[in-house]
Amino acid sequence: MLVYLAQQPTGPEFGKASPLGLLVILILLAGTVLLVRSMNKHLKGLPETFEPEHPEPDQKADEGTEPGVIAAEDAEPKTSS
Repeated sequence: MLVYLAQQPTGPEFGKASPLGLLVILILLAGTVLLVRSMNKHLKGLPETFEPEHPEPDQKADEGTEPGVIAAEDAEPKTSS
């Protein structure tokens, strides 16, 4: 085992890493940094809460309202006379 580790790796492909690989890694890192900075700018512009400050009377903005649930008053068919 020690003899194997002590040998210098040799072969036709050893040491022929392309600088193109380094360039690709640097471009990916720069793109990641730019995306993170852009995301942080957008997140800072968001409000702390999305609840309306002054809901209109026709909006159902109470805490118990679940999307997709029909209220009891809306569930009954309306009859016209």
